[in-house]
Amino acid sequence: MSSSRRADLILVATTMLAASGWIFSKETIQGLPPFGFIGFRFVLASICLLPFCLRAFRQVHRSDIFKAMGVGVLLGISLMCWVYAISHSQTLGEGAFIMSLSMLFVPIVAWGVFKLKPSRNFWFSLPVAVGGLLLLALGGGQAWQLSVSQLWFLIAALTLAVHFNFNSKYASRIPTLLLTCLQLFVTGCMALSVAIFTETWPESVPGSIWGWFALSTLVATSLRYVMQTTGQKYANPTNAAIIMILEPVWTVILSVLWYGEQMPPHKVMGCMMILLSLLMFRGGHLIFRRFRSRA
Repeated sequence: MSSSRRADLILVATTMLAASGWIFSKETIQGLPPFGFIGFRFVLASICLLPFCLRAFRQVHRSDIFKAMGVGVLLGISLMCWVYAISHSQTLGEGAFIMSLSMLFVPIVAWGVFKLKPSRNFWFSLPVAVGGLLLLALGGGQAWQLSVSQLWFLIAALTLAVHFNFNSKYASRIPTLLLTCLQLFVTGCMALSVAIFTETWPESVPGSIWGWFALSTLVATSLRYVMQTTGQKYANPTNAAIIMILEPVWTVILSVLWYGEQMPPHKVMGCMMILLSLLMFRGGHLIFRRFRSRA
């Protein structure tokens, strides 16, 4: 098996782990406060990655470390919005598709902040994504309105897009694992700080909750990021981008199987339109290339 094919398989497995993380997180916050959960999860995940980053600490300038941690604040804001949305949502599948829109928000942020004009693919895919989001916001009474959880998922996706842009500036200057470790640590510290002032820790926590917490921390965070880094290192960038779209698809499947989540036709159509928009955005140049070759 070639290294690129092996990398593709690793990325497919990564999307499955990421989707499982939604279930692990939802189950964990049944017994732990949401921000406290995120705080401990990401601090422990960063500690798990720390042994692999010790040598890199000596090779990176101190100012770059502090800048990377500053960008980690954006990741922390996004993930705290995300876990708050999960705590109020009964529909993880549609939340995953809303979060996947962050990749479409990235060009908008880059245009506004760095004056980088979006590609042609973006303008074709954006209306499709907006249409999908509107269908997700269509309630049972056929009234167009965003629920509280959908709104927080949307805010989390927007903040994640801002983080993605600034994070890209440092990705080439700081080793990936070190960059990930620093930002996971910042996210955990931020969430713990918020938890201290806004949440009350339960007097007792069932052992099953700690099991879900362990899966969320070790499998869906530490192992997932290591696998994603490994896969992206050897995979074709275009293939990697398209494969990562699978995460919301797996999340919907798991949510339907685990929670019996109801997906009425308009929400199925909304998810499909968002998936189509992402495929158009990430793989549109391949479609145009093949169309031209046949013409």
